[in-house]
Amino acid sequence: MPRLNNLTFNIRLFNRLPDQINIPSNENIQPTFKDFKSTQIISCVDYFQEKQYSFCHIYSYPYRMNYYDNISNNFPGGLFKNVHTVSLFDERPFEYEFFLQIAQSFPFVKELTVTNEKPHKNKLYRKSKNDNQDLSIIRYPHLTRLTLLQAHDDYVEQFLLHTE
Repeated sequence: MPRLNNLTFNIRLFNRLPDQINIPSNENIQPTFKDFKSTQIISCVDYFQEKQYSFCHIYSYPYRMNYYDNISNNFPGGLFKNVHTVSLFDERPFEYEFFLQIAQSFPFVKELTVTNEKPHKNKLYRKSKNDNQDLSIIRYPHLTRLTLLQAHDDYVEQFLLHTE
């Protein structure tokens, strides 16, 4: 493909594995794309122990899709202005800083789905883990649909009482 100047892609791989031994790391994945000099490639690998599966997400950046699914605590960040639909999933609890990162990374999110049955570790999520000061309210100015799917009561409380 000598005439290919730009490549935009979004690869998502789910694999059922009983352990983490054979899961590639981000360091293993990145060299695969070494010839894509004009495209930044982002990869994120997760292993979910309880469900015994791995999830690998590889995409070109800037991200051009209007959705971003299955974001976990391993989310690498970035700015995603085209994304309007976001889903969050993890077996580890989401904390205040994670939701703040999501709000900053997806400034135009309209639909947000949260799937997480684990309670906050920091029950006082109105207080910062670092300096015990009151945390600001997280704002999702374009949010029109919030789905709490198999979500712990902590997330219900957070979104109903401490989010705009």
